[in-house]
Amino acid sequence: MRTTTSKGKTAKHTTVKQTAKARAKHATLSSSKPAGTSQSSPSSSSRVQLKVGQKAPTFSLPNQDGKTVRLSDYKGQKVVLYFYPKDDTPGCTKEACAFRDGLEEIQNSGAVVLGVSVDSVESHKKFAQKYGLNFPLLSDEDKRVVQAYGVWKERSLYGRKFMGVERTTFIIDREGKIQEIFPKVKVDNHLEEVLSELELLD
Repeated sequence: MRTTTSKGKTAKHTTVKQTAKARAKHATLSSSKPAGTSQSSPSSSSRVQLKVGQKAPTFSLPNQDGKTVRLSDYKGQKVVLYFYPKDDTPGCTKEACAFRDGLEEIQNSGAVVLGVSVDSVESHKKFAQKYGLNFPLLSDEDKRVVQAYGVWKERSLYGRKFMGVERTTFIIDREGKIQEIFPKVKVDNHLEEVLSELELLD
């Protein structure tokens, strides 16, 4: 009987040790997630997927001077509506300056340029003044417009996931319909892409 009891205790002790090891292993796996990462629920990302031919969602937003700008203000004109991640960052600065330098060509095609990000009016004002930007930068701090256009998405940078604006350009025709969509824009040569598309609308 003593021998049996001893074996029982030994078996129980072994089981406890195995359980402890399993828990430790699980804890190690759980903590292996890179520091600084975050996962957003699917509902946080915009589910809207606009298509060519659809009516462009209307909006009303303040520009860098605090003046309200409406898409309807440009009825009868072509609109280059571009969404960008953040003011005064390398890619966004390069894109904005390209539109600045090409604005005369864009206007000659009967179009206007509107830039949109979730930065504040004050941030837009500083950005526009710093680089002499000659077109409206619209502030969408409550993210209603970026979500309406389906560009508020989960992004990844250096292994860190976060929500942000996916660089996207919409070409809107004189009737207010989406003529072309450039998703995940590569800044280099993007102005040329836009000018080519505007020519097709004439």
